[in-house]
Amino acid sequence: MNTLQWNKFKHLLTKEEISAKTILLNEGEISRKVFFIEKGCLRSWFNNNGKDITFQFFTEGQIVASIESFKSNQPSLFTIESIESSVIYWMSKTEFDRILEESPDVKKQFEDLTFDRLITYQKLFLSRIKDNPEKRYLNLLETHPEIILRVPQHYIASYLGITSVSLSRIRNRR
Repeated sequence: MNTLQWNKFKHLLTKEEISAKTILLNEGEISRKVFFIEKGCLRSWFNNNGKDITFQFFTEGQIVASIESFKSNQPSLFTIESIESSVIYWMSKTEFDRILEESPDVKKQFEDLTFDRLITYQKLFLSRIKDNPEKRYLNLLETHPEIILRVPQHYIASYLGITSVSLSRIRNRR
């Protein structure tokens, strides 16, 4: 996000330092906050018959929310959790909606971010259909090497749709 445009809204942000494994939003809750990551790493995941499925990682400079829940007041389809100790800022939905109404520039940035997120989800969806696990791993390694370095293996395996054992085999082939 453009820092200059956000500086005038800085007083509406609340800073929090959170430890690893802090839940920011539970699956089934209605999202009433948007989070900005200053430092750290978060993930979004859902429960599939008792199995934890990670489907996205977020790091410094990114905005995180359950967008469909945030915009429609419907229960979130997933949980947002910190993977490591993190410094985040959050803003209430009321304040965020007000900023979007008052600032066309911020609204445009938010629309761009929403489209970027949609493109990411489309790529993930198509990759799950056409790519084998090794290709998905290599793609993650190429596009987001920081995730490979920072995120525990079992979360990466879940993201790739494989077990930790399968991920270890893929890594050992390299």
